[in-house]
Amino acid sequence: MGMFSWRGRSKTPRPDGDSGKLTRSDRKAVADELAHWARSRRGVEVFVEPKTAVTETSVVLVAHDGEFTRRRIGSPKAAQKFAHDNALPIYDATLVGYPQRMRDFSRKQTIMLQRMEQDFFDG
Repeated sequence: MGMFSWRGRSKTPRPDGDSGKLTRSDRKAVADELAHWARSRRGVEVFVEPKTAVTETSVVLVAHDGEFTRRRIGSPKAAQKFAHDNALPIYDATLVGYPQRMRDFSRKQTIMLQRMEQDFFDG
């Protein structure tokens, strides 16, 4: 569990060509990475973000402490399958929003980073 994993950085492959669609192997890699992330944390919930004009459908996995990761996923149906296969509760982010613990975690990380930067420059 890395300190900056909340920023959603990933080694997941980029989409094939300019189509914006994930290839089958990309979808498998994303599902495997998300499953690993979920298994290594407690109380994980899945929040589905709908496709927009600028982004594809994505999921946000949020752990009990608010740590989260976001990945693009093929469709809402793929998100449901992922949640079912991994026995995780799933929510529509547009209907329920995001849990407060996720915002609290982000804020704590921002404060920690600011303190580290201040210590570095004061040091």
